[in-house]
Amino acid sequence: MGQSVRRTEDVRFVTGRGRYTDDFRFPGEAFACFVRTPHAHARILFVGSEEAVAAPGVLGVLTHKDVEAFGAGSMPCLAPVTSRDGSQPKSSSKPLLARDRVTFVGEGVAMVVAETLALAKDAAELVTVDYEPLDAAGTLDAARTGPVIWENAPGNLVFDWAAGDASACAAAFARGDHTASIEVLQNRVCANPIETRNAIGQYNPADGQYTLHTGSQGAGGVRDRVASVLKIPREKLRALTPDVGGGFGMKGFIYPEQPLVLIAAKLLGRPVRWSADRTESFLADAHGRDMRMRAELALDAQGRILALRIDGTANMGGYLSQFAPFIPTLAGGRIFGGVYRVPCVHAAIKGYFSNSAPVDAYRGAGRPEAAYLMERLMDAAATLTGLDRVEIRRRNLPAKEELPYRNWFGLEFDSGNFPFMLEECVRIADVAGFVSRRTQSERRGKRRGLGIAYYVEITASNGSEPAAVKFTEGGGVEVFVATQSSGQGHETAFAQVVAARLGVPFEMVTVRQGDSAWASGFGTGGSRSLNMAGGALEVASDEVIRKGKSVAAHVLQAGGTPVGFHLDDGVGAFHVAGTERAITVLDLALELKRERVAGFEEGLDSEAEYRGAAPTFPNGCHICEVEIDPDTGQVEVVSYQALDDFGRVINPMLVAGQVHGGVAQGLGQALMENCVYDGASGQILTATFSDYAMPRADDLPDMIFAYREFPCATHAMGAKGCGEAGTVGALPAVMSAIADAIGVVHLDMPATPERVWRALRTAQALGSS
Repeated sequence: MGQSVRRTEDVRFVTGRGRYTDDFRFPGEAFACFVRTPHAHARILFVGSEEAVAAPGVLGVLTHKDVEAFGAGSMPCLAPVTSRDGSQPKSSSKPLLARDRVTFVGEGVAMVVAETLALAKDAAELVTVDYEPLDAAGTLDAARTGPVIWENAPGNLVFDWAAGDASACAAAFARGDHTASIEVLQNRVCANPIETRNAIGQYNPADGQYTLHTGSQGAGGVRDRVASVLKIPREKLRALTPDVGGGFGMKGFIYPEQPLVLIAAKLLGRPVRWSADRTESFLADAHGRDMRMRAELALDAQGRILALRIDGTANMGGYLSQFAPFIPTLAGGRIFGGVYRVPCVHAAIKGYFSNSAPVDAYRGAGRPEAAYLMERLMDAAATLTGLDRVEIRRRNLPAKEELPYRNWFGLEFDSGNFPFMLEECVRIADVAGFVSRRTQSERRGKRRGLGIAYYVEITASNGSEPAAVKFTEGGGVEVFVATQSSGQGHETAFAQVVAARLGVPFEMVTVRQGDSAWASGFGTGGSRSLNMAGGALEVASDEVIRKGKSVAAHVLQAGGTPVGFHLDDGVGAFHVAGTERAITVLDLALELKRERVAGFEEGLDSEAEYRGAAPTFPNGCHICEVEIDPDTGQVEVVSYQALDDFGRVINPMLVAGQVHGGVAQGLGQALMENCVYDGASGQILTATFSDYAMPRADDLPDMIFAYREFPCATHAMGAKGCGEAGTVGALPAVMSAIADAIGVVHLDMPATPERVWRALRTAQALGSS
């Protein structure tokens, strides 16, 4: 079990000493404001900027012509998927500023740069754009039958992905005793981090070097992608990410504003800064979810699963964002069926263009969608077969002795104890006492429901991640990583990893992140940071120990006697075998700073790269109870129990915080969050906090979090990742409880008071009839 060390970074956060992108100021800086289209779908006939250019304080106005003259390219799609016919997704080249058409409200058409933000905003109103409005398809349903948005995508179909064995599934359904089915909606959500997107661009004409300050989930990834868009060597761009106020996946990719401030900085010879206001965020940030899925489950007479069939549609928005095709397909599709024994699966997902903002990764990114579908289907199967919801899961979970268990996609669940986790969560949540609690609620005029979900996550352990461990002149240790914290507590966790491995005081370790000059990696996303960056730090620490043994033999005058490394009461030291001669890691590093040893000119400083071999599978059981006021439809989450298996846990306090945050976002989507577009006009109807509801403190229960450690076999640390699991488990657990309270098999998210009230009335009417 890990140690609950308090987050060291919180001292500067709570005392107002955090440094975010907006806290940086540069001499002569200018301010950018974007002209964004009010039309969801239109041709651009003319963009006039003369009046804006002549306005007070204006330094320049950029349009697509300026971007084209600069030589910049378009926004990339980095994760295409192959359709069942072997074709790639239909392309939708996203220019940095709209060229001849716009495909969603809020798309940037022009960029005004002025001496102050107020002057830039005033001048932006003077830019004239002549549009020819076109028919729009603002929603997924409208896109499937509405006007074509891109000529190369008839019917707005982007891809038609399929996986699994259709013939085997058909045979299994034919011999099954029961067929359960369900259709679910994944409501569109907005990330809404407390710190909006931002970017500051600088250019040095003396050496042709660009510098970009921006909130991101990894400076190295931003540097590589922006450099590619600008068509410049990546060594000519340095990306810097300071403290980040939330990302949730949305800051894991680049946006047009980042290369545009660099273009403007070069053209105008001044630093150029931009920060989104809240409405801009609603309009132009990548959104999440937005899918419709139908699933069928074939079961035998004992309620054991024989096969699973899935048919789904996903909204891609007006363009393909960087990871958009991957999210509704492979990201979660690989674990369709969860950790249950599902011998046969066939899944088919179609993606569609629509006149809405692009859709991409949001906390969980495909895995909440997969878990939600399967767990709601398991509840439907329980109702159909007459089995208890716990019992039907019990019958279909592989026993510990069956691990490693290979799922239908070929993924190997290497570790865990799924039946134990189910039973333990049922015990901790006192499911046996639920009937009594329901009776008490009924006496108070409330409807009480219990929901259960057994989820599995798949973390992003692909690629590689670098790290470095270096020793300072003052006797400290500096750790360099390419992942990026946006509130998770990386500085604390990574310091713990290195302190424990090298036996140095935790308070002597400083974590450096957010600079592409230090290290370039994939960054944070897919719950990969501890596995990948932590793995790299362990490899780098082992290299420190390897070097240390060699150089300690010289410093301690071992004379050929072996030198070993030991942790004595947590202090790391090198010992000459059979003697009292020893030196600590920090003392040896300082000795090498004072006296250079041939062959060890860099002292103990070490760099490493960790290459992921296989994904990890966080999993667990979440049980939720709700009370519903039948007169108003108001839902109150009255208890929430999470029992999770994250493998080896480094810091239980950090893990608990991640689970609490993930569950809160899951509750938000389940109960209230909903990004709504009008199907016919493509206008967004929820572009402010007055229209888009998010959970507040009094909407959340006192969550009870517990964990059990079943270290994974695919990673030296044994850790599985925890950043997104709360969201994955929360969606099905909460909606299971609400459906149970109403007395229906399923209700779509978000379970707003109106929707719940109507469902109650419908259920009562059906019961009466």
